[in-house]
Amino acid sequence: MRDLFDETAVNGLKLSNRFVRSATWEGMAGQGGEVTPKLIDTMVDLAQGGVGLIISSHSYVTPEGQAGPWQIGIHEDDLIEGLQRMTSAVHNAGGKMIVQLAHAGTFASEKLTGLIPVAVSNFDGLSKSPRKELAADDIAGLAKAFADAAQRAKAAGFDGVQIHSAHGYLLSQFLSPKFNRRQDEYGGDIRNRSRVHVDIVKAIRKAVGDDYPIFVKINCRDFAENGLETNDSLYTVKLMADAGLDAIELSGGLLTSGKLSPSRMGINAPEKEAYFREDAARFKKEIDLPLILVGGNRSYEVADSLIKEDAADYISMSRPLIREPGLIKRWRDGDRSPSKCLSDNLCFGPAMEGKGIYCVTEERGK
Repeated sequence: MRDLFDETAVNGLKLSNRFVRSATWEGMAGQGGEVTPKLIDTMVDLAQGGVGLIISSHSYVTPEGQAGPWQIGIHEDDLIEGLQRMTSAVHNAGGKMIVQLAHAGTFASEKLTGLIPVAVSNFDGLSKSPRKELAADDIAGLAKAFADAAQRAKAAGFDGVQIHSAHGYLLSQFLSPKFNRRQDEYGGDIRNRSRVHVDIVKAIRKAVGDDYPIFVKINCRDFAENGLETNDSLYTVKLMADAGLDAIELSGGLLTSGKLSPSRMGINAPEKEAYFREDAARFKKEIDLPLILVGGNRSYEVADSLIKEDAADYISMSRPLIREPGLIKRWRDGDRSPSKCLSDNLCFGPAMEGKGIYCVTEERGK
């Protein structure tokens, strides 16, 4: 019977257990996207805390794709040295680490970058601030930007890469009818809307070779009017699998989805956990790739049932590991009480102030 502490592998990447630290924005990088000692210490704490795979925070692949301040960059070669210091520290602590490659699209920060954010197309509710609709040539260049970033990741010692196509960022916007109103080969039916995803996987695979793991983080649904739905998400992942994808991290919701956002609040009972589990079951039935399930995982018992019932292959968490970097080691050592995370999302406040993400509730003794 499958166990949370099984040793497994994804395209040759050996993992000591089925727990994954899902990418977040730590707010700990330098002004130019460079790695800092504080960020390295945070990753080392996770490795020492027993998590099987660390996915680093979303790293922008082009300057205009930066989402927020103090975000990791992977858009230029000068950043490789710092990234290499981080991966070496994680490996020395016994951990494994991949990097999430991202482009914020319309959610990019013009104030930070000095560049006009790009949009898949003009859509209802588009911000009144300037946005540039991507031309077909711009879209073709995205595959190269992601592939170049993947080459930097490999040179920096990351154990693989993850393509960020969730939560309303640029690649997520391509898939969603809510955002994508294009009338060319990148718009319309789901085959066209997922074209850039297939191109990116193929470009990365060509850049890094066959034995380097490529993951995707993708929405099962947008949970928004006229948003991406499960059937189309499944279709996209099947195409990506044919192009060379190795594993899926399943998420859902948009940054603007309110109560149905990716980081839902008030996860205080087992029945509120794993809020994408029904969609995960469909993916497991229809796609023969390892599936990582994120979204409200808080207790050992629920995680264990998901693995034993073959509803997921890996359990991904972010906020609980902000509160307790050593949570997995605690569970492994026999203390199976739930995560102390209260799902109040207060941890993002300090990051917005330039202090880096941390659990405010724990600091207050709650």
